[in-house]
Amino acid sequence: MLPASPVRPEAVADTFEPAASAAQAVDRLSALYTRSVAALRQALKTYLDGGLPPGGADRASGLFAYPELRITYRPDGPVPPLSRAFGKFSESGVYTQTITHPELFRDYLTEQVSLLQGEYDILVETGLSTQEIPFSYVLDGAEDLDMDGAAPAELVRHFPYADLSRIDDALPNGERPSIPGTPRPLSLFDGARTDYSLQRIKHYTGTPFEDVQDFILFTNYHRYVDAFVAWAAEQLKADNEYESLSAAGFVHVDASTEDPLSVVESAPWRRFQMPAYHLKAPGRRGITLVNIGVGPSNAKNITDHLAVMRPECWLMIGHCGGLRHSQRLGDYVLAHAYLRYDAVLDRDLPVEIPIPPIAEIQIALQDAVKRVSGDKGEALKRRLRTGTVVTHADRNWELRYLQEARRINQSRSIAVDMESATIAANGFRLRVPYGTLLCVSDKPLHGELKLPGAANRFYNKSVSEHLLAGIETVHILKAAGSEALHSRKLRSFDEPPFR
Repeated sequence: MLPASPVRPEAVADTFEPAASAAQAVDRLSALYTRSVAALRQALKTYLDGGLPPGGADRASGLFAYPELRITYRPDGPVPPLSRAFGKFSESGVYTQTITHPELFRDYLTEQVSLLQGEYDILVETGLSTQEIPFSYVLDGAEDLDMDGAAPAELVRHFPYADLSRIDDALPNGERPSIPGTPRPLSLFDGARTDYSLQRIKHYTGTPFEDVQDFILFTNYHRYVDAFVAWAAEQLKADNEYESLSAAGFVHVDASTEDPLSVVESAPWRRFQMPAYHLKAPGRRGITLVNIGVGPSNAKNITDHLAVMRPECWLMIGHCGGLRHSQRLGDYVLAHAYLRYDAVLDRDLPVEIPIPPIAEIQIALQDAVKRVSGDKGEALKRRLRTGTVVTHADRNWELRYLQEARRINQSRSIAVDMESATIAANGFRLRVPYGTLLCVSDKPLHGELKLPGAANRFYNKSVSEHLLAGIETVHILKAAGSEALHSRKLRSFDEPPFR
C-alpha cells in the first residue's frame, strides 16, 4: 500500500468551486497552480536561506498541492451513446484529475471540458487536490534558489518530492480498472506523471517542453534534421502560419534572424540524446521533428514522454532495409502491420495484441508521396510498397539469418528497421494516432548492403523528398481537421473522457 499523502482531504474539500464555463475552470486551475508553485518556491528559499522548513500543518492544508479538475455526471437514465472517440462518458459518476501547467494545456483542457458540457448536464468544479507538486519541478525560473547549499536527503525530508512509487502507466496500460463508488480519471495522465515527462522532454531533446507542436515527425538520421532546418528557415520567410523555429541547444530563430542555419548548427545540440526541432505555429499547430537515433529503447523513451502533450499524431519517417527482390534503393514502404521484435514494450503491451493501421493517416501518407514524387498509377505502385514491417532490437539480426528467415517469410514482411513498430505500438498504447513511411536504404537479403559510398549517394538523393513527404502528410492531416485523426479503435471500453 502506498504511503498516505500529507495533504488532508478535509482540508482541501472547501477549496472546490463550480465553474460556469470551460474557460472559467481553466482560469481557476491556473490561479491555483500559480499560487502553489509560488508557495513552494518561497518555502524552499526560506529554508535554503537558513530559515525553518514548512510545517506539517502547511503541507496538510494543501499549500503545495496540484489543482484538481472535478466533473460530476449524474444522469436520470442510462448514459447516451456517442459515436465520437473522445469527449464522452462511459459511466455516470465523479471524474477527477490533477492538473499541472494549466496555461500550457489551456487549449486542450478548454476543448475537452467544452465537449462534455455540450453533450451532458454536468457540474464542473476546481479546487486543490491531495497530490503535492514535487519541489524539483518548480526550480526552473527560480534563480534566487541556492540549491547547492542543501543536501537532497534534507530537502526530501521537508518538501514534496518526485516519489516514483506514485507514478506509473497502469491506467493507459489497462491495469487500473475503475472501482464502483470511487472517482474515475478524466485523462490518461495526472499532474505528477505529466510533470515527470515534461522534464524528460527538456532533458533529452534540448528544447523547452512548451515548444512541442501537435504534429510530430520522428527520424533516425541527422541528415533529416539538416533538411528540416533548411526547409524551416525558408518557411519563416514565407507567408504562412509558421512563426519561429525552436532548435536543440535551446536556441530560437525567426524571420529576423541573420543566418538562421548557422545559429542552429552552432548550438550545442550534440549534448542531447534525441535533439528536437519545433517549427512553431499558433495553437501549437506546427511541426516537431525529433531525431531519435537508432533503436527501440530511444523510440519508447521519447514517445512515453511526448504522449503527455497529447499530440494530434506522430509519424516515423526513417530508413529501412528492403526485404523483397523487387524493391529498389529509394523506394518507400508504407507500413500497415508490424512484427514486433523490439521487446521494450512487451510488458506494457503484449505482442499478441494487434496494432491496427489508422486509415486516415495511411491515405494521407500515400497522397503525400504522390504529390511530392510526382509518381502516379503504376509508377507509384512500383515506388510505394504497402506491407508488414519487422522491427528488431538487434541491429545485427542478419548474423542469425537462418533463424530469422522463417519468421520473415511467415510474416510476409517487406522491410526491417529498429523503431517503427515501437512508435506505432506506443501510439496505440497511449492513444496517439501513428503512421510509418520508410525509405529503403539497403537490401540485406539481396547483397545490397549499406556501404559508405553508396549510402552517401542514396542519402543525397532521397532524404529531401522523403522528408517533404512527411511534411506534406502533416499538411494534409491538418487540412482534414483533428477529429478525422482520432479513431475509436484507439479507445477501450473503459476509457477516460478526455482525448
